[in-house]
Amino acid sequence: MAIKELKRIAKIQLVGGQARPGPALASIGINMAEFTKQFNDKTKQRNGEIVRTIIWAYSDKSFKFDIKQTEPASVMIKKAAKVQTAGKNQLTDTVATISKEDALKIARAKMVDMNVYDEAAALRMIAGTAKQMGIKIKDVEPIVKGSKK
Repeated sequence: MAIKELKRIAKIQLVGGQARPGPALASIGINMAEFTKQFNDKTKQRNGEIVRTIIWAYSDKSFKFDIKQTEPASVMIKKAAKVQTAGKNQLTDTVATISKEDALKIARAKMVDMNVYDEAAALRMIAGTAKQMGIKIKDVEPIVKGSKK
């Protein structure tokens, strides 16, 4: 069997069960009709949810893909904070505050897709994402680059 040449690895976000051929998929260089059919079949139970996907595209337009188990952290944080959009300037805008318990629920759910092994680190990563969105978490400090916590 001939070895396929890997052309590209793409990380994209699509709506579960509702993917359509378009510019995001065209730039990857895969068989868009086949991908959308397989993706929609695989994600029909997550209809309407944002699904993070990694696609390995090969030179013969074939592909394989992997679907992450959870929504992006930013989407989960906005749902918990009950806001539609994040703050424009995270230094001056605070659009909402969520409880530590809500943030911990998000961190526990996201641990399957994160590269952390304990809840405290996951919680601080979620806090960092929230901070960039202008959303505060009560009693939690985000991970700061260079800190040794």
